Amino acid sequence: MRQRLVGVAYSLVGTVAEAQDVVSDSWLRLVEADAREPVRDVEAWAVVAVARRAVDVLRSARVRREEYVGPWLPEPVVDADPADRVTLDESVSFALMVVLETLTPAERTTWVLHEVFGLPFPEIAAIVGRTPAAVRQLAVRARAHVSAGAPRVDVATAEHRHTTSTFLRAVAGGDLSALLTVLDPDVVLTSDGGGILGVARRPVHGPDHVGRFLLGVRRKMAQGERLVPVVVNGGPGFAVMTGATTRFVGAVTLAGGRVRRVDIVVAPAKLPPVLEVD
Repeated sequence: MRQRLVGVAYSLVGTVAEAQDVVSDSWLRLVEADAREPVRDVEAWAVVAVARRAVDVLRSARVRREEYVGPWLPEPVVDADPADRVTLDESVSFALMVVLETLTPAERTTWVLHEVFGLPFPEIAAIVGRTPAAVRQLAVRARAHVSAGAPRVDVATAEHRHTTSTFLRAVAGGDLSALLTVLDPDVVLTSDGGGILGVARRPVHGPDHVGRFLLGVRRKMAQGERLVPVVVNGGPGFAVMTGATTRFVGAVTLAGGRVRRVDIVVAPAKLPPVLEVD
């Protein structure tokens, strides 16, 4: 149950550390509440408590993120030890997490709790401090924003794997021609460096610009660094590693058989300190 609760909190706040803090705080409140009067449905109580606390954290975080240097991307959940992994619904891709950042805290909470975790509107209304009717309107607006902003992944599994492997081989091999064959005409690359010098502070648009940016990153890799495929938020991605140390992580979003988004996280606080990969 704890992993599911962390998944709820992560979907709302966008970072694993804050999500874990939210769950720990809510768990203590659960223990205190149960001591006063036994809680009949522990999981339902905990989900509501986590959501309420996460909303408070999200509202506070939005102020900090508005002052962030360059684009702010969610913390990637990278496939490593399953015991330590955040449990994510398959619909919460990295690209979707990026889109959720554009919603208000109330819209995001409503969308996540209703669309992903199936909470009814009256329960959500109590969490966000609105009426059920107002929450329904929040859901409509949030659904429209998400539909407009999140690429629809509609490729078959075999095509998905082929595009991903072609993309990674082209980047690793410095092959611009091959890379251009899998980049969507509207591809966009965003990098989050948290103010680190040398990281693009604005999104890069178009196949040629994105392709050259990626190959420039590849050329700057130091001796001993390697590019490896990883799973990011349940989808394809890559990491640049020095031994077991992660230098940065990239999430790849595919739509229509091509790469539509590349999101690169360089900010050290958002990277797994150690990542065991083959």
